[in-house]
Amino acid sequence: MLQTAGDPENRPSVNLDILERAAARAAQGGADLLLAPEMFLTGYNIGREAAEAVAEPADGASAVRAAQIASTHNVALCYGYPERDAAGLIYNSALLLDRDGRQLLNFRKTHLFGDLDRAMFAPGAGTAEVAEVAGMKAGLLICYDVEFPEAVRALALNGADLVLVPTANMKPYDAVSLYIVPARAFESELFIAYANRCGSEGELDYMGLSCVGDPSGGNLVLAGDGEELVFADLTTEALERGRSLNTHMRDRLPEVYGRLVGSR
Repeated sequence: MLQTAGDPENRPSVNLDILERAAARAAQGGADLLLAPEMFLTGYNIGREAAEAVAEPADGASAVRAAQIASTHNVALCYGYPERDAAGLIYNSALLLDRDGRQLLNFRKTHLFGDLDRAMFAPGAGTAEVAEVAGMKAGLLICYDVEFPEAVRALALNGADLVLVPTANMKPYDAVSLYIVPARAFESELFIAYANRCGSEGELDYMGLSCVGDPSGGNLVLAGDGEELVFADLTTEALERGRSLNTHMRDRLPEVYGRLVGSR
């Protein structure tokens, strides 16, 4: 995982340079997949006007460059960016590419956080899609999405072994890294990789603390508060061990949960 403040001027081309350097280091360290933060290409707290100006389609110029980075360094990539769809709507999105640069998933943030998100983005549909990458079935969420147990559980029910979460989480919400991510991993019997920003952006002070939640409980790794390339070994053996010890998925009672999906 790449924990970074990114380019201070929020230039996509410079952030792609940062991504390429990180991909080279990740590949040298034996990584199969590199996860970068939410809105990595452009900065997160940039406002509606800037988001509209820099938004790209999922197959735009930045995605083409990212595909080249993935194939050059033989490492799968997942990163956040502002997406413009054919109707002109702007989404807070994340793109997953395999190590050949082929697009696997494009996810649009579903649970928008406060006025900051709602002023810039339309909400995604939350389709809970999964794709095979680095030997595991992976799904995507973005930042606030992972704080909703239903979002992670929907991916688990679709067969996910791993949930990739680009995030831009700010102080004082360190409970997400310390408690919520590992709890979601434990209760849904999968890994959760949570790649955060660090540094500051406008009035936001990002906390870092990128982490990987373990299906057996706790975090496999937990970053500090600065720039860092974080490595974690996610094995099928650890996944199977967690699932053998943990019976939440087997012991679910969907028939008693109906009211949870009703309107407020």
